[in-house]
Amino acid sequence: MTSGQTNAVVRWWALSALAAMVLAVLMAAVAPGVHVQAQGPLPDKYLFSIGAQAAVGQFDSPYGVAVGPDGTVYVADTYNHRIQRCTAAGGFVGTWGSRGSGQGQFDCPYGVAVGPDGAVYVADTGNHRIQRFTAAGAFVGAWGSRGSGQGQFDSPQGVAVGPDGTVYVADSWNHCIQRFTAAGGFLGTWGSYGSGEGQFCSPSGVAVGPDGAVYVADTVNHRIQRFAAAGQFLGTWGSYDSGQGQFKYPWGVAVGPDGAV
Repeated sequence: MTSGQTNAVVRWWALSALAAMVLAVLMAAVAPGVHVQAQGPLPDKYLFSIGAQAAVGQFDSPYGVAVGPDGTVYVADTYNHRIQRCTAAGGFVGTWGSRGSGQGQFDCPYGVAVGPDGAVYVADTGNHRIQRFTAAGAFVGAWGSRGSGQGQFDSPQGVAVGPDGTVYVADSWNHCIQRFTAAGGFLGTWGSYGSGEGQFCSPSGVAVGPDGAVYVADTVNHRIQRFAAAGQFLGTWGSYDSGQGQFKYPWGVAVGPDGAV
C-alpha cells in the first residue's frame, strides 16, 4: 500500500473503532446481555466483543478449524472465546475456554492447529500468545506476550504444526512468521512489512504441507506465499481481484495430504 492508502486505512480504522464503541455502550445500556461485536475496517482487525457465550454446538464467527490425527474436528469459536470439539460429521464432543487471560482462557482465538501427536495449539489472538492443550482440552502450556521481540506477538491469528512438530505462527501485526518447538522454544522468524518476496502485510493464515513446505495467506497483499521450513522463499501467486487465481483478503490456507493447496 502507498503511504496515502495506509493513512486512509488508519483514519478509517480509528473512526470505525470510535463508532463501534459508542454503539456498544448504548446497546449494553438498553439491552443487558445483548451480544455486541465490533470489527475493524480490515478483515483481520478485531476490536472487541460484549456478551455471553452461545450454547454448545453453536458458534459466533468461528475463524479457525483443524482436524486431529483421529479425525476429531476442532473449531476456534472466536467470539465465544472457546474451542469446540466435534466428530467428522459434526456431532458435539466437548468444549473448553471462556473469556479471560488465565490458563485455558481466551480473548478472541482466531487460529487452531493439531500436532502429529494430537496436541492442540490455539492462537489466542487478543491475549497475544499461543496456548497448548491435550486433545481433550487440558492445559499444557503457553508462550508469548505483546511486543515485537523474539517469541512476542501482536495479534497472532494463524498457527500450524509441521510433520516434525515445529509450530509456525502467523504474527499478523508484526508482519512475520515465527517458528517454535512444540513446547514454545523460539527457533526463528522471517518476514517484514511490505509487498516484496518474503514480505507480508498482515498475514492471517499459515499451513504446512506433507513435505514441510510452509504456505502463508498474505492477507492484505492478496496472495499466497510458499517457503521452505526454515523460511527460504520458494514462490508466490495471486493478486487483488475476483478472477481465477486472484484473491481479495485471503484469510486462511490449508494443504491436503496430496499437497494440494
